[in-house]
Amino acid sequence: MAVDGSGGDATVDMGPIRRRLALGMAVLTASGLLALAAPGSAQAAPSNCAGRKVRTLPFSTGTVQVYKRNGYVCAITLPDNPGTRRHMMVSVQARGNRPVKDEGMYAHRAGPVTVHAGHRCVRVKGAVGSGSVSTGWILC
Repeated sequence: MAVDGSGGDATVDMGPIRRRLALGMAVLTASGLLALAAPGSAQAAPSNCAGRKVRTLPFSTGTVQVYKRNGYVCAITLPDNPGTRRHMMVSVQARGNRPVKDEGMYAHRAGPVTVHAGHRCVRVKGAVGSGSVSTGWILC
C-alpha cells in the first residue's frame, strides 16, 4: 500500500496477490488432475465400510471383508482380479431379520452392505463369478 503524505488516495499493488492466487489455483488444478489420473490409489483403501475389519473371508475368486462399528456390521466383496465386469454379490443378515444384499455385474466390488445387528449374530455371504463363500452365524 502506498500512501503519500499529501493526503492523496491510497493504492494497493494487486500484482503479488494475483500471482499468489494464480499459483494456488494451478496447484489445486494439478492435484485434482493427479487424483483423476491415478485410480490405482483409490484401490489402496477399497472399503467404504466404517469401523474395524473383523473378518476376511477368502474364496477361490475373491474375498469378503467384514467390518463392525457400534452395533453395525458392514461387508464388501472384492474380486481377486478387478477390472472385468462379472457377477458379484454380498449379503449380510442379522439373526431374526432378512438378509440385505447387493448383487449385480460389477468390475471392482459388490457392496458395501450394512445392517444393524446390535449384539445379534450375523450371516455373511459373498460371490464373484463361480466362486462363493458363506458363513454360519458369526460375531455373536
